[in-house]
Amino acid sequence: MQGDYSFPVDRLSVGQDANKTPTLLIACGSFSPITFLHLRMFEMARDHAHFNTDFEIVGGYMSPVNDRYMKPGLAADYHRYNMCQLACHRTSDWLMVDPWEARQPAYVPTAKILDHFDHEVNVVRGGVDVKVPDEDNEGEFKLVKRKARIILLAGSDLIQTMSEPGVWEEKDLHHILGLYGCFIIERSESEIDQSLFSSSSVHSRSPLALYRHNIYMVGQLVRNDVSSTKIRLFLKKGMSAEYLLPGIVIKYIKRNGLYQDKDGADGRTAALSSAANKSSASSSTASSRTGSPKPQAGPSSASNHPEDRPPSPRSVARSIAMELDHEFEVEDISRPASRGAITQEEPMQDG
Repeated sequence: MQGDYSFPVDRLSVGQDANKTPTLLIACGSFSPITFLHLRMFEMARDHAHFNTDFEIVGGYMSPVNDRYMKPGLAADYHRYNMCQLACHRTSDWLMVDPWEARQPAYVPTAKILDHFDHEVNVVRGGVDVKVPDEDNEGEFKLVKRKARIILLAGSDLIQTMSEPGVWEEKDLHHILGLYGCFIIERSESEIDQSLFSSSSVHSRSPLALYRHNIYMVGQLVRNDVSSTKIRLFLKKGMSAEYLLPGIVIKYIKRNGLYQDKDGADGRTAALSSAANKSSASSSTASSRTGSPKPQAGPSSASNHPEDRPPSPRSVARSIAMELDHEFEVEDISRPASRGAITQEEPMQDG
């Protein structure tokens, strides 16, 4: 990704209840593409927190997975970031998208992503603002900084994998569940085995059982089983995906020709090739800075005429937003194609 990184805080709200713990929901996933269920998960978790816990949700973040995850059907990271941005800014007034994970040169485990949010919010910014009574002025309030609780938001398909030996690093599970905790949204195709959380079962020494007090199960009152996998299949077959994901995202997908190939994306191969082409189109100074080889000039090189070049995903996203009279930041993520590979593939919730 080009340019300096800036942690998004524009939609963080002020805590209104001094007796509750200000809390941030963090969803890590592919978001390829983002669907209404991804957005709905945040709303269900916020309602559950409001009615059943001592948490006050003051913000929600999506963290699109790094390209090095290499999941089938995974569109390039800049496409997924832009689609999440478009969806959040078009449909929500409190959700944000953090590009940090997608900007990294290698795959980042979930535990480290949560550490990143904790650092940015509680260390760099000293916590979040909470409104409390002003003891020196009766009837008045003042703002104070309080440490925010960071909690992972995931679907029940992800929590199932946490009980499978060898899928997750056990130290990461202790870190995620013990230090942060998670909200789990039940999904119609994923039934949760409650014995996983029992202290009297064979799983009694597992992280799921040890930290069951940090795991908050959220049932779907209105069942929704839409998934990114199904969306990609629809688009590959030329079927409609209207009303399954935000219309502005559908427009972005069509304009960029995503999820049309046999891989169900713009192609993981094509995505990495695109990143390489973007890198090669940069100056020799930029090439040496990123460590990518300088391209060889030849008959197949891109035209020097701007009108002959296809619009960049960034310009497409911005033009769509302008059509809807909607302003927001979009990112152009470009890195060399020779980035480090994943050493262990931590499972991602569908998206």
